[in-house]
Amino acid sequence: MKVAIIFGSKSDSAIMKKAADVFKEFGVAYTAHAISAHRSPELLAETLRTLEASGTETIIAGAGLAAHLPGVIASQTILPVIGVPIGSGGLGGLDALFSIVQMPKQIPVATVGVDNAANAAYLACEILALKYPELKEKLVAFRKQMKDELSKDSGVIEL
Repeated sequence: MKVAIIFGSKSDSAIMKKAADVFKEFGVAYTAHAISAHRSPELLAETLRTLEASGTETIIAGAGLAAHLPGVIASQTILPVIGVPIGSGGLGGLDALFSIVQMPKQIPVATVGVDNAANAAYLACEILALKYPELKEKLVAFRKQMKDELSKDSGVIEL
């Protein structure tokens, strides 16, 4: 089980760390890379070849503003790509969200909410759980614990 987390700039690392935290919780191996699709396209292409050769199975790609990174990655691999729009710039991440979610047909990128790298990691875990029963068991236990904790706080409350 191996996932790559790729983001366009080191300034995005605080957002993307949320994905790493989820992978640590579930015992999923990951690598993290700060690579710009625009400023270093050759390095990105080489990194993708290396990731595929090393057995990486899913990629999470975070990007802000025009947010081309997830789409560029998806155009160069058939591995599932999950895009994380990052809320930078004056539009609060909507520009990045629209850029990632509006990929042309035949080059899909799954997309989560703005700055929601944790959800990207949960989705990557669900994809991997199709192949790895031990991860599926961890996800089922996680969901049960989440429901149990929420049910304690549900119902009629006094204000």
